[in-house]
Amino acid sequence: MTTVAEPERNAAQTPQPAPKETAEGELTYREAITAAMADEMEADESVVLMGEDVGAEGGVFKTNAGLIERFGPKRVINTPICENGFVGVALGMSLMGMRPVVEIMFSDFLPTAGDAIVNELPKYRFMSGGKCAVPVTIRSISGGTGRFGTQHSATGESWFIGLPGLRVVTASSPGAAYELLRAAIRDPNPVLFHEHKGLYGRKGPVRRGAVAELGRAAIVRDGRDVTIVGTLLMVERALKAAETLAGEGIEAEVIDLRWLRPMDVETVRKSVDRTGRLVVAEEQVHHAGWAATLISELTMRGVGWERPPIAVSLPYDVPIPYSPPLEDAIIPSAERIAEAARSAVTR
Repeated sequence: MTTVAEPERNAAQTPQPAPKETAEGELTYREAITAAMADEMEADESVVLMGEDVGAEGGVFKTNAGLIERFGPKRVINTPICENGFVGVALGMSLMGMRPVVEIMFSDFLPTAGDAIVNELPKYRFMSGGKCAVPVTIRSISGGTGRFGTQHSATGESWFIGLPGLRVVTASSPGAAYELLRAAIRDPNPVLFHEHKGLYGRKGPVRRGAVAELGRAAIVRDGRDVTIVGTLLMVERALKAAETLAGEGIEAEVIDLRWLRPMDVETVRKSVDRTGRLVVAEEQVHHAGWAATLISELTMRGVGWERPPIAVSLPYDVPIPYSPPLEDAIIPSAERIAEAARSAVTR
């Protein structure tokens, strides 16, 4: 007969101590993720990393470089190519007081762990009557721009946002990646953490020791004329678009949504109340995505839409192509975002 940990023995339910904040420094997005993993593994011995080639290889994108040398093979665990199997193992580990972090090499492979992600992780706490927390973090490598082709370029960011019990978070910069990953690992609930392969080389400020607040979006640029909301790579491109618009006398407010579940609709609503206009930028098709959900939530909360919102997304209902010119053409650019914001202001 299988047993589960009693509530008082489930270490995942014990609040984690706040980390000590240290000085701010410059790191690449890749280095920020590695630093977040190292800092959490140093702070909490129950944190382990598992996935394909995460050990001596340092991960396919080298986001785990040096971790096995520092923490050993019992805490940095190479797995077979069997996503549903090792995500299921992570569930069992979490029930016994551990905090596993699972790396899925490409977001396109998340469906191969569909049973664990859809039918196990988000439901276990509910089915146990709240007795057992499930602190599993799934790191998913997302997005295009890498010329990896149709089966290795999806963001996958909206595929699982309809699941009660599962948190979904996206990281758009080195600082966000560091703080959000630490928040995800510390959360007693399962978290799907999306990092973008096109951002790994970007460099930016990182506050070592900081942990992001759960469910809060970030206003990364103030503006008065139009609100632009994005995630992942689209935040960087929205900021670029805002710089172009500023030269034309249009001040765009840019919001990094960060958490898709729970979604910070209120921060966006306050911004739209000020600007009167909304542009959403997403690296996916618009149908059934986070942007459609955001617009729906805003509408249900009373936004009158004197000017209808504009969605900048994949322009055709097709997967990301391999061809570099076609990939560049289909993924929303800063120019497309700027044009949408310009249209929102002038129409």
